[in-house]
Amino acid sequence: MLALKIVPNIYYFDTFKDFNEEFKLGKGDILVTNEWMYKPYVEGLGIDMPVIYQEKFGSGEPTDEMMDAMKAEMDKYEYDRIIAFGGGTIVDCCKVLACEIPNKVEDLYTGKVAPKRIKQLVVVPTTCGTGSEVTNVAVAALPSLNIKKGIADEQTYADIAVLIPESLQGLPDYVFATSSIDALVHASEAFLSPKASSFTDMFATNAIRMIMNGYKKIIERGGNNKENRADLLKDFLVASNYAGIAFGNAGCAAVHALAYAHGAAFHIAHGESNFQGFTEVFKVYMKKNPTGKITEINKIFADIIGCDVADVYAKLDEFLGQILRKKPLREYGMTEDQAAEFAKVTVANQQRLMSNNYVELTEEEVEGIFRNMY
Repeated sequence: MLALKIVPNIYYFDTFKDFNEEFKLGKGDILVTNEWMYKPYVEGLGIDMPVIYQEKFGSGEPTDEMMDAMKAEMDKYEYDRIIAFGGGTIVDCCKVLACEIPNKVEDLYTGKVAPKRIKQLVVVPTTCGTGSEVTNVAVAALPSLNIKKGIADEQTYADIAVLIPESLQGLPDYVFATSSIDALVHASEAFLSPKASSFTDMFATNAIRMIMNGYKKIIERGGNNKENRADLLKDFLVASNYAGIAFGNAGCAAVHALAYAHGAAFHIAHGESNFQGFTEVFKVYMKKNPTGKITEINKIFADIIGCDVADVYAKLDEFLGQILRKKPLREYGMTEDQAAEFAKVTVANQQRLMSNNYVELTEEEVEGIFRNMY
């Protein structure tokens, strides 16, 4: 069994300026970013290359329509290397846009066309959540089909991943919370995956401890704000990367699988939708197999929080709730009847993730989890 695979070379720089000095950005490159990231970190460097602002093509998480529009704009320029400087939306878009798209992006997600890389891709994440810089997963909503789907192909790995803590300085509190909780879920699900190895466990447990201990310091300092996390940005960025390596090899599972259903239906940020199902899924895991590997992760959480293992999920919700409020799905407009609908969609469309579950979950059990989230 393959124990560990890390495809992109990983670089670290303190600032975007340092990154540019080594990579010599310019002719032959195209930068895909957000204007609010470009102005403070790139504009003053005077780099001569075309810039695509993702927000001009749609807001929120990636869609095939957004990528089709971005491709039409990017086709106006000649370039060999894409610099993806942004959060999960930009990174996932660029993984696809670095591939050949004969007709439309939807064809890649439906399997009509196989991904084929034609551009070099350098990913510089600006959040501490997706870990997408080291995975081959590119997720998008397909509005015409009313679903979210992911591509996970050898052709959708980045060539180079670049970690720059400076780029996290301007994160809004909510984005920091949702992205870092997403990373925590990545690491936790990877640890429990049947595909896990001692190597992925090393990355996963280190990510969990770094994120949880970082949260503990933020909470002790008075809560989630820029000042209270300023000296922790490197830790969160590295932890996100570790979590990406872990789930890129071992996979994510039911928490992510369920999140796609209500996340797409109510346009909930990915990390927030994961948070809503995190402990609910783990409670069912614990009920079905309370003596397996889950006992190890429960102890890690309990030790950091400072609680009894028997109370770990309630205390974990309280602990994480000091970083991001966990809201019931009815606050987004879900009706109780939709639990069955969401369960059916999840089981039908997310077997890529459900196959990584700690224990097998039936459609009825998935419906029960959605009802508990209601």
